[in-house]
Amino acid sequence: MEEKNMESNCGCKMCQKFGWCPAGKWHKIIKFIIFIIILIFVLKLICGDNYSDRSNIQKDTIVVSGKGELTVKPDIATVSFSVMEENMDVSKASDAVNTKIGKIIETLKADSVDEKDIKTTDYSINPRYNYVNSTIYPYNGTQVLAGYDVTQSISIKIRDLTKAGKVVSDLGTLSVTNMSGLNFTEDKYDDLVLQARDQAITDARAQATKLANALGVRLVKIVGYSEGGNPTPIFYGAMASGVGMKSAVDAVLPTGENKITSNVSNTSEIK
Repeated sequence: MEEKNMESNCGCKMCQKFGWCPAGKWHKIIKFIIFIIILIFVLKLICGDNYSDRSNIQKDTIVVSGKGELTVKPDIATVSFSVMEENMDVSKASDAVNTKIGKIIETLKADSVDEKDIKTTDYSINPRYNYVNSTIYPYNGTQVLAGYDVTQSISIKIRDLTKAGKVVSDLGTLSVTNMSGLNFTEDKYDDLVLQARDQAITDARAQATKLANALGVRLVKIVGYSEGGNPTPIFYGAMASGVGMKSAVDAVLPTGENKITSNVSNTSEIK
């Protein structure tokens, strides 16, 4: 019994009073666990990054670029223009704009422009003011309404490119303003951009394989990818701007070709 008491003596209050306690062995186990936890914590503070996740170890990589390029002939033309009227009566200004737009749409339809390809991009009504009794500064007088400006902006697609010159010339005789952006482009432009990007990715993969063979290493997987901005078309004789108003002869507008390019960059892990 005396030997048992010695084994169970853990130094707690019960042990000090009676010389042993039934939980003596558990007290020793708990103390040992606390000691291990403190030891691990101290080692973590001392060693720090030496116990970091192995996934953070920098891997060997190569970076290559790829380029895709398509040269295509345009299949549509786009034009934008505005019609503006001013009047003290806003309803009269609006009616005048509507009358002009109606006549323009009739002319465009006669030039083989489909109604679905005629789109309003902006319609605005703005009051215009004059300042009276202004002596020192131009805007310190009394504000007086001078009228309303009503403006409607239109964009159109011309699918029959043989009619593009006539459309431009006809618009020049219909009192339109701010006519601009006669661009020859592609109706399926987004699909062409994807094709150019696919070519660029294929080219990048080929370049990575070639480089890996030259270095005597093996490609593992692609770990990074980026595109060099949004692919944009390069126009060759495909734009016309500043077309003169009141044109009596159909404009001669060569469509040329468009070049769509895409640039990508791949980062590959190697071993």
